[in-house]
Amino acid sequence: MGVNVAGLVVLIVFYLVIFIVGVLAARRKKQNGGTSQMESSIVADRNISTFVGIFTMTATTVGGGYINGTAESIATDGLVWTLAPLGIFLGLLTGGLVYAKPMRERCYMTMLDPFHERFGNVIVMLVYLASLCGDLFWTASILSALGTSLSVIVNLDLTVAIVASAGVTVAYTMVGQMISVAYTDIVQLIFITFGLVLSVPFVLTNKSVGNISPDSTNWLGELNKNLSAQWVDLLIAMTFGTIPWQAYFQRVLSVKTSQQAQVLSIAGGCSALILVIPSVLIGAAGKSADWNGTKLGISPLEIGKGSMILPYVLYEFTPPAVSILGLGAISAAVMSSMDSSILGSSSMFTYNIYKHIFRQKASDKELLWIQRTAIFLIGIIATVISIYVPIIYGMFILAADIVFVIVLPQLTCALFFKFSNSYGALCGFLVGSICRIGAGEHFLDFDSFIHYPWYSEEMGQLFPFRTFSMLCSFITILFVSFLTNVLFNKHIIPEYMDVMGIKCRRNYSYSVTTSDVPCDTAGRSHDLTGATGSHDQSDSVHKESDEKLREQVSPL
Repeated sequence: MGVNVAGLVVLIVFYLVIFIVGVLAARRKKQNGGTSQMESSIVADRNISTFVGIFTMTATTVGGGYINGTAESIATDGLVWTLAPLGIFLGLLTGGLVYAKPMRERCYMTMLDPFHERFGNVIVMLVYLASLCGDLFWTASILSALGTSLSVIVNLDLTVAIVASAGVTVAYTMVGQMISVAYTDIVQLIFITFGLVLSVPFVLTNKSVGNISPDSTNWLGELNKNLSAQWVDLLIAMTFGTIPWQAYFQRVLSVKTSQQAQVLSIAGGCSALILVIPSVLIGAAGKSADWNGTKLGISPLEIGKGSMILPYVLYEFTPPAVSILGLGAISAAVMSSMDSSILGSSSMFTYNIYKHIFRQKASDKELLWIQRTAIFLIGIIATVISIYVPIIYGMFILAADIVFVIVLPQLTCALFFKFSNSYGALCGFLVGSICRIGAGEHFLDFDSFIHYPWYSEEMGQLFPFRTFSMLCSFITILFVSFLTNVLFNKHIIPEYMDVMGIKCRRNYSYSVTTSDVPCDTAGRSHDLTGATGSHDQSDSVHKESDEKLREQVSPL
């Protein structure tokens, strides 16, 4: 069978529309100007409206993995084990109510700013590597999902499909950074909603699908009592693991006020929960359908292709035109997630690693080109991984768990526990990593070397090891921080042995403003005399204190 020409034409038009919107948004940014190029590229001058913010938050959440993964989980494990939609909804609500306000009020530029402020360079590097792994494997997994979808519906070569989709996404992200990503998300979310909603009636009325009531087809799933602890563990990990991602905080930090940050987070969670309904229905249809009369001839679930249940349902049980529009929805979902991931990782590298660790005096123009280069390289790495690495999903699960286990407790301590310090953060990182990695990962055929309670040779870890590892990391940070503070304050350990300089960092403010100084609606900082200044001006104001700090503490 040759390439579906009509599908290919529609796909090219769709990509052109997305690219043009991204370029026009970048031109609008240049016309409006901003406080600095870095603030403009990373947080869009903190001028994203609530309307646009809700769209970009929702589009980032409702990615290719979200809609494809939900349909797969419904068809294979049932609704009861499809925890991502509920977890993401609860996570965005928690993020909005707890984390969004202090992050926005302190005028941070990236998620790593509180880590740098509280813990220093070593922890920033470690946390960045954990976040980068999560972004890379997440991006690679959804690119792979898109490639397989294109191969089913358009009969396009897998590598060509992945490279083309990644190329368009990287291109408009390099051109306009955050503002382009935000406005393309609006178009992408419209495509996602229209394509999926349109396809559902055709799927449900197809004679091969039949009745999808839970009585006729058990797509609700079952919860074995032996797995109840594992269910709770996964729900907690899904919920709180939604929060510590730069893609999330980049939107929180791009709006004018902390109230807007909370609104778009809560509204994004509600919108994502609503938009998962088509994927749930498609997954249920894939579970109950009679596949014998289809071109495939057999259920994807029976041949180990459960991850492709959504594109196969669209291809087999909707008219060709509708399936192509459904493919547009999948493509839009993938692009809306990919641009957020690569922009988030490149922003943290440029601002937190390159500027504040290696090149403190770098100009805005230099930083802008470093960011574009980082976007390009991260996009290439994710694309290569999606093409050549067959165990992407397992690596993403492990990376996502590490983000939950490591980044969440450190972010919480950096924001809300002022006595936490670098020693506690480093120990917490090590303890959490060992506890999680020790549990093993069956997707990677990585055997466990820690057998938690209720361990089974057949079923693996039944203990809620993810939550346990996160709590171990959190408690370790607090305990070691408290202990080292006492030891140094009481001079039990000489001050010259404070290699991480925690006493010097205690009153050091890395961000544009301290937690006690509010931001105005333009995102600028106010000093105690009432003067306002941009990020560039604030950097120059703090330059002298930064240099004094570096003289007093080690490079750590």
